[in-house]
Amino acid sequence: MEIKDILTKAIEEAALSAIRDGVFPEAELPNIVLEVPPKKELGDFATNIAMQSAKAFHKNPRLIAQELTRRIQGDWLERIEIAGPGFINFYLKSNVIYDGLAALMKKGEAFGQLPAKDMKPVQVEYVSANPTGPLHVGHGRGAAAGSALVNVMRAAGYPVTSEYYINDAGNQINNLARSVNHRYLELLGRAEEKDFPENGYHGADIIDTAQRIIKKDGDKYLDMSEDERMGIFKELALKEKLAALKEDLEAFNCRFDVWYSERTLHPDKVQDACKFLQENGNIYEKDGALWLKSTAYGDDKDRVVIRDSGEPTYLAADIAYHRDKFDRGFGKVINIWGADHHGYICRVKAAVKALGYNPDDLDVLLLQMVRLLRGGELVKLSKRTGQTVTLAELIEEVGTDAARYFFIMRSMDSQLDFDLDLAKSRSNENPVYYIQYAHARICSIFRQAAENNLQVGEVPELSLLTDDTEIALINKLQKYEEEIERAAAEYAPQRIARYAYELAGCFHSFYNQCRILGVEDKLAEARLALVTVTAQAIRHALGILGVSAPERM
Repeated sequence: MEIKDILTKAIEEAALSAIRDGVFPEAELPNIVLEVPPKKELGDFATNIAMQSAKAFHKNPRLIAQELTRRIQGDWLERIEIAGPGFINFYLKSNVIYDGLAALMKKGEAFGQLPAKDMKPVQVEYVSANPTGPLHVGHGRGAAAGSALVNVMRAAGYPVTSEYYINDAGNQINNLARSVNHRYLELLGRAEEKDFPENGYHGADIIDTAQRIIKKDGDKYLDMSEDERMGIFKELALKEKLAALKEDLEAFNCRFDVWYSERTLHPDKVQDACKFLQENGNIYEKDGALWLKSTAYGDDKDRVVIRDSGEPTYLAADIAYHRDKFDRGFGKVINIWGADHHGYICRVKAAVKALGYNPDDLDVLLLQMVRLLRGGELVKLSKRTGQTVTLAELIEEVGTDAARYFFIMRSMDSQLDFDLDLAKSRSNENPVYYIQYAHARICSIFRQAAENNLQVGEVPELSLLTDDTEIALINKLQKYEEEIERAAAEYAPQRIARYAYELAGCFHSFYNQCRILGVEDKLAEARLALVTVTAQAIRHALGILGVSAPERM
């Protein structure tokens, strides 16, 4: 058992002992929470269990704390102190800390990978942008946060599948075809700008697509009927846009297990889902249309799923898609959407419940807006096209590593101000540079050690690590796997971004305080062992974030 588990069990046994002796009344124990205090003088671990249980035990928290501490014993414990209104601070014997570091050393490259969880698979669907143009910075935030969430859940032992839902059916794809068709005719002198489709896409990439069609095939499509020509352009444009989208995501270290085409839902799966809901009484007909009885499941009004024209709404496809997700055996379905989809959550959850599934098994995470800042000023438009800044442009300007870290370092539900100047700077003020520099420094130490024929022994004397910065670094390392567990459970990959930054800070403090080479061999070996584990933790954390861990900078 890890020391935190041992300590939690000791607190629980002390409370149960007091209950058995009649000192505390019979009551259910609250969840025991252990934290690492912000200052070393406050102990190695602290708990507020005395305050949490005051109501249940009908006693003053300090009296509860005194009774608990009297009953907690262990050869791992140096002393216990009670602070403030009833905080209990635990001071561990030094050998416990060193044993913990030795255990991390034994894990080697497996440090950071938790045991597999015995549970139904989890699906995370994210980005899912319409394949009608390039990805913009908002999509980039979703790509970074979504892939980091998948990575941290896998590290925590969850069986996870990542999925991209390709919106390749419906009006947006028809509008794409109309847009390419008009630009094609325009470039060949057969149409004018003023007649551009009302809901068409004005991006420069549409002109590029039309130019590529002309370069390859010339005017061979002019003699076709418009419907025939647009049918061809729809497939050509969709294939091209999807390929570009995949290329941008690949360059952004974002890869999907499944690319799910919306077209595969039409017509059979959409019709089957609607028929199922009609048969169980959750779809009714009114004014020639079919309506989902979503008010029965918490929505503010019923929703049309099949229009009076017979055309399915977007919700109809979503109902079929979510039914298919659960039918594929996923026990938990996580969708990451833009904040503008907030009002859509209730109707999708209503549909899930109407289908007979538990709506609590669907979690929707909302991404807030990204504001790009340069020189303290808001950047709204692309320098090249005068339109929204694309993800590819952002990668070109600041690089994948900085872009991903900056997107992930704040929680998804908070607005993000992305400082382009800071992201490009090579200074300790840039958090991703600060973390990567810690790893590069360690690699430099390894190279120097190799030149001096110095390496970590099989059993280094870790008890020689007595400096405050060494102990702080060891304690921080022992928190890593707990951070992974919490980040996965809370859908909070930003916890790993913050942890990596704090770990780098602990390392830099240690590096500035303690010489690693040029000291007595046994001490050097112990310190090399410490930085070996540190390097593994930094590499692993950066891997979760999709950020590189350079060996030289």
